[in-house]
Amino acid sequence: MGKNKYRTLAGNMLILTIGQFSSKLLVYVMLNFYTSTLGKAGFGTMNLIVSTAGLLISVVTLSIADGVLRFALEKNNNGKMVYSTGINVCLIGCAIFALFVPLVGMVPMLKGYEWLMYIYVITGSVKEVSGIYVRCRYEPNGVKLFAVDGIITTISTILFNLLFLGVFKWGVSGYIWAVIAGDVTSMLFLNLTAKIFTQYRPINNDKTLRNSMLRYSIPLMPTMIMWAIINNSDMYMVEGFISAEANGIYSFAYKFPNLVTIVVGIFAQAWRMTAITERNSRTTSIFYSNTLSMQQTVMFLTCGGIMLILRPIIIPFFGDESFSSAFFYVPTLLFATIFQAMDNFLSSIYEAARKTSHAMISSCIGAAVNIILNLILIPTKLGIEGAAIATLASYVVVFIYRIIDTKKYLYMTIYWSKIIVNLLLLLSMAFSVMFLEYGTLQNVLNAVFFIAIAALNFKCCVQAVEAVLNKKLGKNNEG
Repeated sequence: MGKNKYRTLAGNMLILTIGQFSSKLLVYVMLNFYTSTLGKAGFGTMNLIVSTAGLLISVVTLSIADGVLRFALEKNNNGKMVYSTGINVCLIGCAIFALFVPLVGMVPMLKGYEWLMYIYVITGSVKEVSGIYVRCRYEPNGVKLFAVDGIITTISTILFNLLFLGVFKWGVSGYIWAVIAGDVTSMLFLNLTAKIFTQYRPINNDKTLRNSMLRYSIPLMPTMIMWAIINNSDMYMVEGFISAEANGIYSFAYKFPNLVTIVVGIFAQAWRMTAITERNSRTTSIFYSNTLSMQQTVMFLTCGGIMLILRPIIIPFFGDESFSSAFFYVPTLLFATIFQAMDNFLSSIYEAARKTSHAMISSCIGAAVNIILNLILIPTKLGIEGAAIATLASYVVVFIYRIIDTKKYLYMTIYWSKIIVNLLLLLSMAFSVMFLEYGTLQNVLNAVFFIAIAALNFKCCVQAVEAVLNKKLGKNNEG
């Protein structure tokens, strides 16, 4: 790391923000096109396929992308061997997965899309490993190139969507083909710029390194499965217990909490690189504590901002009239996203300490809670909201487990008073959005609550700037 780890973290975040947030924002600009073209049922099916394919990538590849990230950041490892191991695991896994593709078609919601999903898994897994390797090892500006790749991938995917959905009218299949084409475009770009495939060695790789990478990544696979269960079981059960149209509304509502995931995800990408390389620092505890506080500030402000403009701007702009009821489910899902982000932050402690099995245990507990509550709540009058509540509860349970368990590996100062007050202010906004009749009173109340959140988190914003500018953070500073 450089002399100032806060500056390094901020620099990576800035680059990733320019590249990835701008590209992700284009997807939201297209959201109205997707909902109007696919309809509620088609939109729900599309999200179900994409989410399931994401799960399959983790299972089929044994989460090797995480191993590539971890071992590529250790400069004493041979980069070509790290990348080759990652690609080989992906290719072997996809070859074995081909035998089981017909089983995917036995799931009623996925029938007819199984081989299309198979292609999605191949291109998605190779693209993921290649992008991560470039981010970690390409000199001199791997992070910048990774960010540019994000923009190119998104723009190409949107153009293919306009062609496949708008011109060819391929429906759900057209969306999936567009994503596949975007991934292929990404791989071509990385090969032209970083010559990524010249790093690949199909045989004669370091077996010791390969075994170490697999020992690290395989325990993360069940963790990813559990996260996928928490995220995806809702959609399957909403569609199974209620209807495909209800799943479409739920999937649409989930898009806006995903904005928080995107913002925090950019932070997390930069953070994971920093957390791994800084694990032996004498000031690690202070660094983790301050960084968690900064992350919480970003989450609280983003969630408050979304609720502030949810009904007057977001819902009318991004969806047609048939999706208007989605606003009711967004606040609960926003709270779920807050705890999900904190869970992922705590997971970085396990990764840095190479205790990934503990992440798996906590994720299994969260998935069990999610499934049980989904089965209990969705068939009741709560319906779609029951799925949102189940998701929130599962992330809260994982947070409680990890905040206690990670103390064995790293002690952090948690500013509980700040967290509680922020959550109470957000809860007030949530009640306003969900239960007050839309109008001037609701907008004024939410504006007051948001100003209070901004004032409460102002100090942490100032401290973040000071840290990046190389001013010393006091040990007793409250985030």
